[in-house]
Amino acid sequence: MSADATNPAAPGAVVPTAARRRALPRIDLRRLGRAALLGPTARDRLPDAIGHVAEAHRAHFPDADLEPLRRAYVLAESSHRGQMRKSGEPYITHPLAVTLILAELGAETTTLTASLLHDTVEDTDVTLEQVREEFGEEVCYLVDGVTKLEKVEYGAAAEPETFRKMLVATGNDVRVMSIKLADRLHNMRTLGVMRPEKQARIARVTRDVLIPLAERLGVQALKTELEDLVFAILHPEEYEHTRELIAENAARADDPLAEVAEQVRGVLREAGIPAEVLIRPRHFLSVHRVARKRGRLRGCDLGRLLVLVGEDADCYAVLGELHTCLTPVVSEFKDFIAVPKFNLYQSLHTAVALPPAPADEPGGTSAARQVVEVLIRTHQMHRVAEAGVVALGNPYAPPASDDPADGERADPTRPGWLSRLLDWQRAAPDPHTFWSTLRADLAQDREITVFRPDGGTLGLPEGATCVDAAYAQYGEDAHACIGARVNGRLATLSTVLRDGDTVQPLMGQDPASEPSREWLDHAHTPAARIAIQRWLTAHPAPAGGEAADEGDGTSDGAPRAADGGGGTSGGAPRAADGSAEAGASGRPADGSAQAPPAPRPGAASVVVDDRPRAAVRLAGCCTPVPPDEVTGFPVRGGVVTVHRVECGAVARMREAGRAEVGVRWGDTAECRVTLLAESFGRPHLLADLTEAIALEDVEIISATVAPPAQQRVRHTYTLRLPDAARLPALMRAMRNVPGVYDVSRTQPPPHSG
Repeated sequence: MSADATNPAAPGAVVPTAARRRALPRIDLRRLGRAALLGPTARDRLPDAIGHVAEAHRAHFPDADLEPLRRAYVLAESSHRGQMRKSGEPYITHPLAVTLILAELGAETTTLTASLLHDTVEDTDVTLEQVREEFGEEVCYLVDGVTKLEKVEYGAAAEPETFRKMLVATGNDVRVMSIKLADRLHNMRTLGVMRPEKQARIARVTRDVLIPLAERLGVQALKTELEDLVFAILHPEEYEHTRELIAENAARADDPLAEVAEQVRGVLREAGIPAEVLIRPRHFLSVHRVARKRGRLRGCDLGRLLVLVGEDADCYAVLGELHTCLTPVVSEFKDFIAVPKFNLYQSLHTAVALPPAPADEPGGTSAARQVVEVLIRTHQMHRVAEAGVVALGNPYAPPASDDPADGERADPTRPGWLSRLLDWQRAAPDPHTFWSTLRADLAQDREITVFRPDGGTLGLPEGATCVDAAYAQYGEDAHACIGARVNGRLATLSTVLRDGDTVQPLMGQDPASEPSREWLDHAHTPAARIAIQRWLTAHPAPAGGEAADEGDGTSDGAPRAADGGGGTSGGAPRAADGSAEAGASGRPADGSAQAPPAPRPGAASVVVDDRPRAAVRLAGCCTPVPPDEVTGFPVRGGVVTVHRVECGAVARMREAGRAEVGVRWGDTAECRVTLLAESFGRPHLLADLTEAIALEDVEIISATVAPPAQQRVRHTYTLRLPDAARLPALMRAMRNVPGVYDVSRTQPPPHSG
């Protein structure tokens, strides 16, 4: 049985929308391929076999030089001569079909030349050096980019490593992926000759990797047809049911979409707006999704109206007329012209409601109203919506416009998602990790843009949190992140960001700061997850968990970072300032040797009686500051931990017989302190408290907000004061914030027994 006979898009079947709307008829590539094998090709004329490619190419580029295509075809045909596809066709039909797909989308000559040659290095004796000498460096790079790695050399890693190679090449020239997508589309069209299990495996990779890449590059014409072909293979019963729905609707005598289209044409004609109004049928998978969402489908559910105009301003004029003369569904309006999607897509989306269907009509009820979706865009926007980066021609040619904004919008060479992908793949050398992470990354099919306080932007996947923003901006330095401000207000690291938010990750000053295992629950981007996981792997949790240093209480009641989990769950225990506590041996949690730590930057100076050179650490449980009465307890390694004398940990250690040393405050007035602010809940309270602290020239080290209880809220701040004498003024300023009824030092835990 031929490939066409088993292919869901074969002649005789209901062909998916993307295939039906091609400008040129489907060419019999088998006949042309065999004709190419018969008789010599004259050097001075274009071979008949690429006549359809030349016609499609000249439709987009009337003055294109076809000589490179002629030479590429001659080399490809002679190299592949004698090779046959599993469908029984001459192999040359495959590069011809791939090139035709790209030509119809508007690819420029260099891409088409490389497309004709894309399998020569992989499957014939042609070498990259020959391609370079004959066609130049650009074509050679594109051919090399889509050439698969050998299974003999890479084994099971061949497929993921081939995709890694293609993606890295795409980072330098996006046309590599354009050729790969067209290559996969033709292979999917002829997949019916493969064994069912191989069909399913290829379809799954197409679904998980190639279709998301087509979406990100904006090549909707390829994406929708690939979706339908995958749908037919992986869900044949649902596909057949959807095909029957489409065929049943096509056989109806009345077409509500045609009636609405004519009504819209009349409205725009009267308004004097030149426009083309088309009915755009949904492709198979889209119909299936709509059916699952809405239940029983009606005529307007199987397609949308597409209005094409000449200028951007005409799009808004059309929108105004439709909303004036018809009944708009306001919730369906989206403006992707003012704010284009990350894949270059631009259009206005709206919907209008039709009058209720009469109750005596079949299936009609007095309340039944059909909704018609309408897309409004210019002809150029439509080309880009269909062909994405392919429609931009050569993205590396100088922009025709002098407007730098035009160059920025039209340059797809390193879109944000691709730059992020190339960054994290370097940190995932293992093929399995790369392959699984790539599929998870591409499954996030929407992107948001958030702003930095300096006006810069970060592109992140939908659902990204402040953790992701921190690693996107600071890389592995984000290990020291203690919280974030979102739109000027303190927020937890787990806060999900929305499109247009302004986010400022807050970085701790302590070089010993480290990420928490809990951050993995909030990290969505591969860059963040890989960086956190790599740190946790290099710093395994010590046996026995987070026990504090011999019960000295330095981690009792220690404030957490702004995510509510700044201490390393499963990692080294942490003091109030986020520094790692010493273990029972006086060493770090990983057991490595370490000299006694120096006093923390910003800590008030403490002198130990009889030990003037001893290293000192202020306890996190009671955060002593001058002029508190203090005492100290030595731990192994020569470090002295300083507590307020009324701290509950002091009583416990005295009862346990721990040695106690005298300590006193030195000359340095700078200190850290933890304050508890209790307030009634109200909007903007957190922002007002933060502002009051900042006006006192006090640095916020960390902050947490407990969940409201009976309309009361508790805020805990760890702060660095330039002078301990300013603490009373700071507390007064915080109490003066409306809604705050008390500010106090964190109380040491009571001693029981």
